[in-house]
Amino acid sequence: MRLRVENLTYSYGDKDAINGVSLEVNQGEFVGLIGPNGSGKSTVLKNIYRGLQPDSGTITMDGDNLLRMPYRESALKMAVVGQENDVPFDFMAEEIVAMGRSPHKKLFDADNAQDKKIVHHSLEHVGMEKMAKRNYLRLSGGEKQRVIIARAVAQESDFYILDEPTNHLDISYQMQIFDFMKRLENVTVLSAIHDLNMAALYCDRIYVLQEGKVVLSGTPDEVLTEENIYQVYGVKSSVVKHPITGRRAITFLPAGI
Repeated sequence: MRLRVENLTYSYGDKDAINGVSLEVNQGEFVGLIGPNGSGKSTVLKNIYRGLQPDSGTITMDGDNLLRMPYRESALKMAVVGQENDVPFDFMAEEIVAMGRSPHKKLFDADNAQDKKIVHHSLEHVGMEKMAKRNYLRLSGGEKQRVIIARAVAQESDFYILDEPTNHLDISYQMQIFDFMKRLENVTVLSAIHDLNMAALYCDRIYVLQEGKVVLSGTPDEVLTEENIYQVYGVKSSVVKHPITGRRAITFLPAGI
C-alpha cells in the first residue's frame, strides 16, 4: 500500500472542514475524490501534501509517517498539482517546469543536460513545448495549468496528487492529461475530480466526500449510481454502461423529468 490516511481531521477556526476522513491508495491505482463544492476534497489533499497541518489523524506513505518526514524526502515521493498556482515573478514556462527538479538537487546546483532534457519532455507531454520561452504570467489559465502539470511530471515522482487539475482545460486537454497519467508506468494517482464522467472513465476506485466526511467508497460502478448521485448532489441523473468504453456514462436531468 502506498498511502494510508486514518481519522484525518482539520478545522478552519471553529469550523470542521474534514472530520474523521480515512482512505487508502494502493500501488498503481488511480483513486478519485469526488463530492459537492465545499465537501472537503481540497482540504484532504492539502493535509496529505503538507500544505496544511492536520488537527489529528495519521498519514503514512509506504509505511512511513509522512507528517514527520523531511520536506525534501516527501517532495521526492509525491508530486502535486494544486488549484492555486500564483507565481509572484514572471518566469518563462520552462523555468517554472525546471522548479520540479529542485528536490533532486542540492541548494546551489545548476541545471544540467539531463535536467533540461526532462524539462523539455515534460512540456512536450502536455503540448506546451512551443511555449517554453513564453512568460508564464502572459499565458491563459489553461496554458498555465498545463505548465504546472509539466512541473509535476518533471519532478519524476511515482505518486501524483492532483487537485481538480483539468478545471481550466478544454475537453481535449482534459482527456490528454488523464490519458497521460494512466499511461505512466508504476505511477499511483490520488485526484480530486469535479466531472463525474471523468471520474467514471479514469478512476479505479472513488471516495465520496460530503460535509467533510467520507460517505461512500468503491469502484465507479458501485459508487456512481442514480440513487447515490441524487443523495450526494441533489440532482436526478441517468446512469448507463457506455457501449464503447464499458464505463458508467452519466447524464444529468433537468427538473421536471
